[in-house]
Amino acid sequence: MSQLKDFALYDIDWNLTPEHAVTMYLEWGNNDWHSEYPPVRSKDDVAHYFVVDSWQSPPMVRLVRRNSERADDLISLPLPKNLMDDFRKEHGEWRGISAPTPAVRSWLKHELEQE
Repeated sequence: MSQLKDFALYDIDWNLTPEHAVTMYLEWGNNDWHSEYPPVRSKDDVAHYFVVDSWQSPPMVRLVRRNSERADDLISLPLPKNLMDDFRKEHGEWRGISAPTPAVRSWLKHELEQE
């Protein structure tokens, strides 16, 4: 079973949100060459980013690998209890997929030794 530190050498896009990923990889007409994220041109264009999935309890932190054909969860782990209050403060009881809060992102970077 994989551990978070096994992904320490991955090129993780810490600024990529689930919304941006959908725009880049799934929306037709993504052709804004002046935006932060240039258009995806082939299935070889790949992004790695984290999301928090709060459809279940406890919420799960997932590392996603996405290209134009598919999205795969490389690792899923429960949101640590000590970060739950921070997450709930920002999102309440909302259920869905969201970008990590700054505190969750800081914890992930620490765990991956990418601080």
